[in-house]
Amino acid sequence: MPQALFGLPAIILLAWLCSSNRRRFPLKLVLTGVLAQLLLAALFLKVPLLQDALLLVNRLMMTLEAATAEGTAMVFGFLGGAPAPFEITGPEHSFVLAFRALPIVIVFAALSALLWHWRIIPVTIAALARLLQHSMGLSGAVSMGGASSVFIGMVESPLLIRPHLRTLSNSELFMLMSCGMATVAGTVMGLYAGILASTVPTALSHILVASLISAPAAILLAAVMVPPEPGTSTAPVNMQSPYNSGMDALVSGTGEGLRLLASIIGMLIVFVALVYLADRMLGLLPLAAEPLTLVGTAGKLLAPLAWLTGIPWAEANTAGELLATKVFINELVAYLQLAALEPTQLSDHSRLIMTYALCGFANFGSLGIMIGGLTAMCPERRVDILRLAPRAVWSGLLATCMTGCIVGLLL
Repeated sequence: MPQALFGLPAIILLAWLCSSNRRRFPLKLVLTGVLAQLLLAALFLKVPLLQDALLLVNRLMMTLEAATAEGTAMVFGFLGGAPAPFEITGPEHSFVLAFRALPIVIVFAALSALLWHWRIIPVTIAALARLLQHSMGLSGAVSMGGASSVFIGMVESPLLIRPHLRTLSNSELFMLMSCGMATVAGTVMGLYAGILASTVPTALSHILVASLISAPAAILLAAVMVPPEPGTSTAPVNMQSPYNSGMDALVSGTGEGLRLLASIIGMLIVFVALVYLADRMLGLLPLAAEPLTLVGTAGKLLAPLAWLTGIPWAEANTAGELLATKVFINELVAYLQLAALEPTQLSDHSRLIMTYALCGFANFGSLGIMIGGLTAMCPERRVDILRLAPRAVWSGLLATCMTGCIVGLLL
């Protein structure tokens, strides 16, 4: 869409308006970041060989979903996908999220731990880190943290560089936070892809590419909001496997997946409940003919941002509400709503843009997780973490919208 051409500089402008020092604009880093995004997006979305590789990944994902369904059917019976022992009169209500969609997190976590032990993920992260370091002039620690956020969570990636957290500048620390908010962990990629599989072809490929190309966007926008300072940490980062054997990796990964599953279920219950309470309180205000809602009100405010990504204005309000759902609840609920939308509400092109724009942890629930994790790892930076972390929700949201904007231009 034509507005996407205006969207890129407009999103950078929105970040600059929130800058802690507007006189220092990191022009070189911004240009290299935009170029890196465009190059990565063009390679993965236009080069046939890489497209075939992504299709292979998507087929592997479908196989993994089928394997997980076998496990859930055995453990949970008809709630997990096995044939029901009675006649189902309401099949549209037979899908139970906790027993059918969410358990793939456990399988993904176990396999991720195994791939980490086999050095497959560390080698990939190291290659991405070198690319970020040389192309954008980042320190070794920030490059490693930013690259690892593409595959592991916003708390796990800082763990890789934990000894360096105390020496990072405020700008570098904010870059690390922004990368965590603008990407998603490998453990939930399969979950999101499974939700979108019926409406977005090759969903896993798009989720993987979205997380990958959002990293340079998060770094450049973080640099605009908190400009880099002289002096960086360049010490090498240790990436040895924390597991003693492949079996240890599987067992530990399964335990981590169970904890993540419980956390996801808990956050879904709490934040859906909180949004409901907020809606009830807003509904008491006699300001409009219809009762106000938190997501509906925020969706109208975010509609122009959705329009900047390439969404037609007629669909911008729907897209804005999806962005609001992502921020105030989480991206999982936003993806569930995206998958449930009718074709008349959002076109295929807009649906694809939103797949990228929603692909990030930028929400208030993740903010609490990030603050808790980072302050536990580096208590001496507590003041800096508490000051910078809330702004990372905004930079993370802008980064994923920037990715959606680029995809809107290329596809």
